[in-house]
Amino acid sequence: MVTRRPWQARLLWVDCTAGALVGVFLLLLSPWLAPLYGLPQGLILFNAAANLLYGAYSFSLARRAIRPMRLLVLLVCANAAWSVVCLGLVVRYWHDASVLGMATLVGESLFVGGLAALEWRHRESLALAPSGTRAQ
Repeated sequence: MVTRRPWQARLLWVDCTAGALVGVFLLLLSPWLAPLYGLPQGLILFNAAANLLYGAYSFSLARRAIRPMRLLVLLVCANAAWSVVCLGLVVRYWHDASVLGMATLVGESLFVGGLAALEWRHRESLALAPSGTRAQ
């Protein structure tokens, strides 16, 4: 018999995977994305680095068997802060960025803001990893 884990148990894995994929995507394609988005390449590289660092941090939590609440709260705060940063970038580059660039920043803000809300709501269950997760 196969026991199904609740979707909340996968939140940290979704979080770290998304951060890593976006970071690698932005890093590799920044020369092409900068003119397409109408944003400075340095900003795209900064975004890539932030996503890669964030993905590494959330991965370090995802693989733990026990997750200290303070580290989960830090994760939620980082997501919420990045959501605000992305909206700030929308305001800053409103007249310079393309529609696609704006949509990407707004989409990232909504995605990470949504993750922050979900991780906050389920922080108690996220503190204990499901069986099969590696120990600290």
